[in-house]
Amino acid sequence: MPEKFGAPERAALMVLMSENRKMLNTELNGRVRLTKAGRGKLNKAGLLRTDEDVTPMVHEITDQGISWCLTDLVDGELPPRTPSHTRAAFGLLKKFVLHHKERGTLVEVIRSRDLESMIRSVYEELAVEPQDWIRLARIRPRLNGVEKGEVDEVLVKMSKTGTVHLAPESNTKVLTPEDHAAALRVGSEDLHLVAMEES
Repeated sequence: MPEKFGAPERAALMVLMSENRKMLNTELNGRVRLTKAGRGKLNKAGLLRTDEDVTPMVHEITDQGISWCLTDLVDGELPPRTPSHTRAAFGLLKKFVLHHKERGTLVEVIRSRDLESMIRSVYEELAVEPQDWIRLARIRPRLNGVEKGEVDEVLVKMSKTGTVHLAPESNTKVLTPEDHAAALRVGSEDLHLVAMEES
């Protein structure tokens, strides 16, 4: 049985697990109110990692936190007076968790994200400032082994929004074999760089 936490702490972990990304404190608090004491308990238990050196602070669930959530989904108890519809939905979710756990696909399901969100997240991690030009050769290795063609399709789709820009490296002498392999071919042109406006 996992260690017991209050409903707000449990909810915060579930939100972070389902979002599968770092979340600003203001964004998380828009979904669930996590107190300073509750945050401290989760950090101390190693389930949550909070960066308090930035404003607003940023939260990220740990692998240990995900493991705790999955155990809680199977073995945890709902609070008294939980509505019958919520109890039914929770029971169905428990079956879903057990089904994927038995097949060894649970972590893959939990950690999955749509590809566009994943690309944007990697870009934001690498960019020093908004609209920074980042090499595709730096982005592709961080996309969990997604096939190049699939990434190319999404990048082209993103570029059509007008907020994502793709460009060739003008100084071809600095291109590495990795740059050439990672290039996005559009017509007769190889594009090596991407810049994204803030969403």
